[in-house]
Amino acid sequence: MALEEFEKEQLNDREKGYVRMRSIMDYGMGILWTGMGVFIIFIKKFSMDMAESYDSTPFKIFGAVCIVYGSFRIYRGFKKKYLRDR
Repeated sequence: MALEEFEKEQLNDREKGYVRMRSIMDYGMGILWTGMGVFIIFIKKFSMDMAESYDSTPFKIFGAVCIVYGSFRIYRGFKKKYLRDR
């Protein structure tokens, strides 16, 4: 069976439910990670008390990494390639 034939193969109901569940989870976690990254980068806009202790370069870098990872999770939820390795 060629790879193209495998990708066109229809999924059963259980596999469709699994793909839907993973996709929703990836969207949700992607939004949470991206939101956390935005909060960390723009912490001065949200809380002045926290900005004094958490406004440094390593936190800004961690915020950027959170945004990149959140974007990746959203992309992975959009692509839905969960059962390709089986």
